[in-house]
Amino acid sequence: MTVLVAGAGGFIGGHLVRSLVEDGVAVRAVDIKPLGQWSQVCEQAESVEGDCSDPATGVRISRGIRTVYNLAADMGGMGFIESHKADCMLSVLINTNMLKAARANDVSRYFFSSSACVYAADRQRDQRVTALREDDAYPAMPEDGYGWEKLFSERMCRHFLEDYGLETRVARYHNVYGPIGTYDGGREKAPAAICRKIAHAVMTGPREIEIWGDGEQTRSFMYIDDCIRGTRAIATADFANPVNLGSAELVSINQMVSLVEEIAGVVVDRTYKLDAPQGVRGRNSDNELFQKIYGWEPSVGLREGLETTYGWIYDQMKAGFTRP
Repeated sequence: MTVLVAGAGGFIGGHLVRSLVEDGVAVRAVDIKPLGQWSQVCEQAESVEGDCSDPATGVRISRGIRTVYNLAADMGGMGFIESHKADCMLSVLINTNMLKAARANDVSRYFFSSSACVYAADRQRDQRVTALREDDAYPAMPEDGYGWEKLFSERMCRHFLEDYGLETRVARYHNVYGPIGTYDGGREKAPAAICRKIAHAVMTGPREIEIWGDGEQTRSFMYIDDCIRGTRAIATADFANPVNLGSAELVSINQMVSLVEEIAGVVVDRTYKLDAPQGVRGRNSDNELFQKIYGWEPSVGLREGLETTYGWIYDQMKAGFTRP
């Protein structure tokens, strides 16, 4: 094996494994979930069930590995993050023990998937938010629980580079979506949840959906293909500081609902659950640093990505599946 993907049973991890093996890379794919619960299982990879937060497991699975992609974490959409803060923070054990294992096994390169949730809350109080630059993470006041764990783990990566010479790379993901991902059960994110709700309205007849908040909160959403391309670019480049990986296309939740309505060919009545978890009021990715280093930026438009995502979710629901 040359590459280890931790969290390979998840949405992004599954797409990353497939991308790597399609390019002829020997991959060891690891996830704590049973194989039957992985979003994808790639036959060309070595698929292993294992707990990456366990020190002995970390040493065992990283032996003989050149590059580690650590995407493993206990996480989900805003509803999950706000109600499982302790669980999200316990993911620090994964990064701690995987970093120690990488050092023990002389791994050459270590990639950590961080999040835009590391950014200071006071910079995200308006839906007309100024796009977030990398240095906006400090002074620190990230998303409680999940954001603090990600920011702490970023610092740990930095100090493993400075103190031990382990080449660490960090990407701050901004709201990744696409097909072959979770779309129900409580861990799904906004694009998948909206696609599911509208698909359900199309199938069942009542043309009404519930939206969390007033729908005017804003975000940027990055399609999975851009995420995988950017992840691999960041992991292999010489730049060592955390860098944004996200689309700069800012939209409100209401605007995204309208896009999915157009794709589905329906118009739904909207009810607003104002006491539901909403996260920050506005968040967008400043891609100036990414463009400077890599010469491109995520470019799959939201409508294009939602067409594929909605189609996949609709087909799963029509076939009677409730999870990927």
